[in-house]
Amino acid sequence: MSVRVVVGAQWGDEGKGKLVDILSRDVDIVARYQGGANAGHTIEIGDQKYVLHLIPSGIFNEHIVTVIGNGVVIDPVALMEEIRFLESQGVSLRGRLKISHNAHLIMPYHKLLDSLYEKGQSPIGTTGRGIGPAYYDKAARIGIRIVDLLDHDILEARIRRNIEDKNQIISKIYDAQELDVERILEEYMRFDTLIDEYVTDTAHYLNDAIRDGKRVLCEGAQGALLDLDHGTYPYVTSSSPVSGGATIGLGIPPTAISSVVGVMKAYTTRVGLGPFPTELEDATGDHLRSAGQEFGSTTGRPRRCGWFDAVAMRYSAMLNGITSCGMTKLDVLSGLDEIKVCVAYEYDGKRSERFQTNLKRLERMHPVYETFPGWKEDISGVTSFHDLPQTARDYIDAVERIIGVRIACASVGPERSQILFPGNEAQW
Repeated sequence: MSVRVVVGAQWGDEGKGKLVDILSRDVDIVARYQGGANAGHTIEIGDQKYVLHLIPSGIFNEHIVTVIGNGVVIDPVALMEEIRFLESQGVSLRGRLKISHNAHLIMPYHKLLDSLYEKGQSPIGTTGRGIGPAYYDKAARIGIRIVDLLDHDILEARIRRNIEDKNQIISKIYDAQELDVERILEEYMRFDTLIDEYVTDTAHYLNDAIRDGKRVLCEGAQGALLDLDHGTYPYVTSSSPVSGGATIGLGIPPTAISSVVGVMKAYTTRVGLGPFPTELEDATGDHLRSAGQEFGSTTGRPRRCGWFDAVAMRYSAMLNGITSCGMTKLDVLSGLDEIKVCVAYEYDGKRSERFQTNLKRLERMHPVYETFPGWKEDISGVTSFHDLPQTARDYIDAVERIIGVRIACASVGPERSQILFPGNEAQW
């Protein structure tokens, strides 16, 4: 049985798309299990850059079938734009994209309410893509699913009911323009014909494939520290990016999962609000942001940057059951005289090696660092792990020792060819 889960091990934006693209070469199916179009997975192939928001990264490997699971909330407008873009690039989707009939839809009122909430007194720094409000309606049992598109009477009744309720909130609480129900009905009535060929009972499809010995790669969005239950609540996403989310978001049993790959940067970044113990608000932080091109692939927002937080990473490894790690953006650390790793926190004069999800405590945690020598060489052109500067290899070894998880590869640039393996690639 070969089911592998790839998770973001930090606060998202770790470079999961590139790792999924590489790992997809040896699997049959790549399945996305949570999140929505707020995710942005960037893949560079040659001189071409692709940014995917909903369709799994494995789509660029021609033998792969991709699955959007029931745990994903789907903006049909964004989905159709992505489908048309990929087809314009010569990427065939026929028979290679399967969408769960149980996945929930992001509606126009979700996106409007998301933006209105963010303008209120307690913003949390969302992307404004309607993700949170869509999951809210799902939990409240008033959501609209893909399967509802197939019955126009049910679809119309649910859209009318929901927009009537949402317009009360939009107009009376936020004093904003109400939504036009007739326009939305007309738009959504067409989607069933556009996506019908992709709609599948994906839980049965995946379980049949696993039983038949197919190799499945499960892809999450965002990062473990943004998990709704285990992250820095309320500055989190609205779903479960941790590896356990794959079982719910795809309808596969936990016993099917054979390994978990955690993806982490060689430093740490965070988008939006929330505590960030190792954040660097100085020239070094600016250097990491500039050298790493740390701007959101979905929103363009600048990311907050800081040293590698091994306390947070150990917590993530525990939650996810991470069996090996991929380290991305090692090249961004080039040129620094010294590099620091947070190995513990200090709180009220006491040392702690345990990550805290209590916001008040985490905000008062001071990082305890170990310092390592940097390297001046540009390593982006290195093609063999063993040709890296000794100080770079020492840094990888130190991080591996501190977090207690094997680092199976390190990337020195955005392209497929810039991933280096210290041992046999098959050891993943």
